[in-house]
Amino acid sequence: AAAARPGPPRRGPGGGPMGMGAPVAKAMDFRGSLLRFARSMRPERTRVVLLTLCGVVSVALTVVGPRVLGAATNVIFEGAVGAMLGRTVPPGTPTDEVVAGLRAQGQDRMADMLAAMDHVVVGQGVDFGRLGPILLTALAIYAGAFLFGWLQARIMTIAVQNTVRRLRDEVEAKLHRIPLSYVDSQQRGEILSRVTNDIDNVAQTTTQTLAQLVTSLLTVVGVLAMMFSISWVLALVALVTVPLSVLVTTQIAKRSQPQFVAQWAATGRLNAHVEEMFTGHALVKVYGRQQEAVERFGQENEALYESSRRAQFISGTIQPAMGFIANLNYVVVAVVGGLRVASGQLSLGDVQAFIQYSRQFTQPLTQIASMMNLLQSGVASIERVHELLDAPEQEPDPAAPTRPQPVRGRVAFEDVSFSYSPGTPLIEHLSLVAEPGQTVAIVGPTGAGKTTLVNLLMRFYEVDGGRITLDGVDVRAMTRDDLRSGIGMVLQDTWLFRGTIEENLRYGARRDVTGEEFLAATRATHVDPFVRTLPDGYATVLDDEGSSLSAGEKQLLTIARAFLADPQILVLDEATSSVDTRTEVLVQQAMNALRSGRTSFVIAHRLSTIRDADVIVVMEHGRIVETGDHESLLAADGAYARLYRSQFAAPVAGETEADAVEV
Repeated sequence: AAAARPGPPRRGPGGGPMGMGAPVAKAMDFRGSLLRFARSMRPERTRVVLLTLCGVVSVALTVVGPRVLGAATNVIFEGAVGAMLGRTVPPGTPTDEVVAGLRAQGQDRMADMLAAMDHVVVGQGVDFGRLGPILLTALAIYAGAFLFGWLQARIMTIAVQNTVRRLRDEVEAKLHRIPLSYVDSQQRGEILSRVTNDIDNVAQTTTQTLAQLVTSLLTVVGVLAMMFSISWVLALVALVTVPLSVLVTTQIAKRSQPQFVAQWAATGRLNAHVEEMFTGHALVKVYGRQQEAVERFGQENEALYESSRRAQFISGTIQPAMGFIANLNYVVVAVVGGLRVASGQLSLGDVQAFIQYSRQFTQPLTQIASMMNLLQSGVASIERVHELLDAPEQEPDPAAPTRPQPVRGRVAFEDVSFSYSPGTPLIEHLSLVAEPGQTVAIVGPTGAGKTTLVNLLMRFYEVDGGRITLDGVDVRAMTRDDLRSGIGMVLQDTWLFRGTIEENLRYGARRDVTGEEFLAATRATHVDPFVRTLPDGYATVLDDEGSSLSAGEKQLLTIARAFLADPQILVLDEATSSVDTRTEVLVQQAMNALRSGRTSFVIAHRLSTIRDADVIVVMEHGRIVETGDHESLLAADGAYARLYRSQFAAPVAGETEADAVEV
């Protein structure tokens, strides 16, 4: 997989650095990507065989058609010649005598042409008794070709859609196996573009090209055989243009392929920008960055326009070039064929059939050439999807996992070291123990590594050194599902999906939560009062941004979701940052009840929310600099005391500490 180009780091949803990079345009492995996609169609091999057989029958009937029409042309031409001779020669005169008379008059070319005709009757016009069955046969042949072509298209559509469905399933499964570090290093719009736009392009390209390629290749073989059966001389003349067609196609495709790679990379960057601007449209307006966003969109749009224009223009020259070569071939075949008819070496019907065959011969070559732009675009998308499928995966779960029974909630960080980027350590030799039922508050300046500790506990990232244990069991010896099933998490960034409020609340809940327990949790977290004011109550449908709710209401919903999960370990990462001070006091009381008997990790900047914590851990630069309770840390007059004074040192006269808390 191509590496992402690193960009300015930012904090992602998981708290790690998020890269703003874009995919690097590189020369595609066209053949390898195409073969890999072909291997993914192996489950559809029965349908592929059937559509190939239908293609063979359809092409065979189509190829026979011109020969039958050539016979009809001979009947019509022989009738026209017989009627013409009847004006100068007595009707019924044998054709041998007419040929001899023409030679005696020095009309050898006319005599040769007449001698090559088998059914000329002097004085008789077109024999409709012979012509009718031939035309009916031609009609039946072309009807059969249509029927088998329709069956081929139908089978092909089913095969392609089944393959693309499996590809989507693979991508969906892959997204659940890639580590958070990969997600953090990619723009979300770029990943979405690969999952949606690129896969859709693969489906469209395969549908439009697979059957056509099969048909075109079979047509070339069948038509070539018929051309040699009519005249090997004319067939060789027609074949002269094939090397020229291949040379033109390959040279143009070689120049257009990098442009298709750039086109889909630019599409991913544009989608990423639009997604970011849409999700952050309020901040864009607040900070007056609309014009900058428009300019950035213009730049990305211009880049997409340029790469698309170059790709389509270069690949678009294939068809007119092939059309020019086909017309040259037509002219040469017509001239040489006309001379051979005049010399009696071929019948007019044979030449007429051969001209049709020459058109049928160059048409699939032109179609294959014109499909190259679609094929190149599709393979570019295939490779982008393969890059996602080939992305590094998180370490697999152990084959023989262990799990503490029962889970008591003792968490120990033992000499843990970690860095997001090699050579830039963030956490070094950190040790910390949270006893069952304890509330451990983690405080410190931004970037100190607070959220990183939680990411390591959840195994969103793997430790570089040391280990983390749950009740004495190394978390790496557990499956991720077993580990995370006992942990409830409330993040600073609320996450809601499109659905009802009740569906959002029950997302992480136990399967056996009763209606009474559900209402008890929503009342404890003060969700019930504001939900009751909504027209549809708990059946109110939210969009994926929860835009109909305030930030505080959304955060209350995520807290209630954690209540319903009833975990043994709680992780609260700035869980009350969007709640007003008065509601915070109420939620804090509910949190205290929820934390009872559970191990809790509370990350907070509001020190008023963690004064009652059993253990307060102060972090700076990835290290623990102080540990203790609120009173002992204030008495030590160290880092915690400095943080505390920075929040409460200068309250306005008459304010209480609660009034001065950061809001």
